[in-house]
Amino acid sequence: MKIAITVWDKRISPVFDSAHTLLIAEIKNKKIKHISYKSFNPQLEAQLTEELSRLGINVLICGAISEIYSTLIEASAIQLIPFINGNANEVLESYAKGNSLIPTFLMPGCWENSVLV
Repeated sequence: MKIAITVWDKRISPVFDSAHTLLIAEIKNKKIKHISYKSFNPQLEAQLTEELSRLGINVLICGAISEIYSTLIEASAIQLIPFINGNANEVLESYAKGNSLIPTFLMPGCWENSVLV
């Protein structure tokens, strides 16, 4: 399974729409097998899901995301886990182990019931 996390420095980028870097991780048997980073531009809507699919992304974890981007991503059969914050490596480790990211990594002001995970 390949997951992508929008990152800014060592943290989850607070807003997907202005993120410029993806942490891409391959997870197998609840272990992180490979990590890489890729620059991307979410503003190129027409190429966004095409690029994520080309990279083989199954799951995208991000902070706040506007409706247009979330609709595009979900329509491309990529599982979206939005409104997550914190240290990107801690989020990745927790996800790889099969732990729920909510409520531990849920952005302040977001309620568990408002997020579809």
